[in-house]
Amino acid sequence: MSWIAMPDLLGVINLALDRENVEGPMNAVAPEPARNRDFAHALGLVLGRPAWIPAPAPALKLLFGEMADEALLSSARAEPARLATLGYDFSFRDIEGALRHAVKASEKAS
Repeated sequence: MSWIAMPDLLGVINLALDRENVEGPMNAVAPEPARNRDFAHALGLVLGRPAWIPAPAPALKLLFGEMADEALLSSARAEPARLATLGYDFSFRDIEGALRHAVKASEKAS
């Protein structure tokens, strides 16, 4: 799955607003997409909880029908090609670091 940490999303928006030569769409996604298994594992590490067994595709199809294929089981690999061309330097390239930052920011806000 494609993802992006909030500080990087804000950085991408600032980049687009600050540079006059930036026009058109760009993928605001981190350079390292995460498989659902990797996301669950990283989230478990960050929260100090076990990562549960992934849901089997047949069970998801039984529960959600056609929507399971379209929303839960399909994959699209979006890459930040334009951001790389523009020289954007990501603060969070991997999902575990981004989740650690998000949890820490959430704890500060509480």
